[in-house]
Amino acid sequence: MTASVERKTLTTAQRRALLATPAGWIACGLGSGLAPVAQGTFGSLAAILPWLLLREVSLPMNLVIIVLGFALGVWACGMAGRALGVDDHRALVWDEFVGLWIALLPALLAPWWAVVIGFALFRLFDVWKPWPIRVFDRRLKGGLGVMVDDVVAGVFAAVVLGVVRHLLH
Repeated sequence: MTASVERKTLTTAQRRALLATPAGWIACGLGSGLAPVAQGTFGSLAAILPWLLLREVSLPMNLVIIVLGFALGVWACGMAGRALGVDDHRALVWDEFVGLWIALLPALLAPWWAVVIGFALFRLFDVWKPWPIRVFDRRLKGGLGVMVDDVVAGVFAAVVLGVVRHLLH
């Protein structure tokens, strides 16, 4: 079986391996990555719920939480990837959580439309993977590889969202 086929669907054994550990639960976005299709989109949608709590804390605290979430993701996605036998399976969506939280930093004190635009921009950059996101996605492996490309996609989306907010004010 090729890696691309393995990345698309979870076998029963892979699903059991993923859900058998706290790392697996975290890596699959508390279950959101188990959606039968569009796992990244479902993971990003699920990330909005904790982000609503992040909206209530200061920017420095948001940054601390994002850094801790990144470190947690490197560990959890690395462990889960080894359990699945695939470096970056579609079910591993904790990277979407952290990437979206970064993308929505300019929306912390913004109206609802900024959240929608930030979400759309993050998904665009995550799927499109322009340079250097594609380079990170191809070259980095393990938990770090899972996390870094979405962090960079989140940064790209945050920059564009920040510019859009600036232009609209």
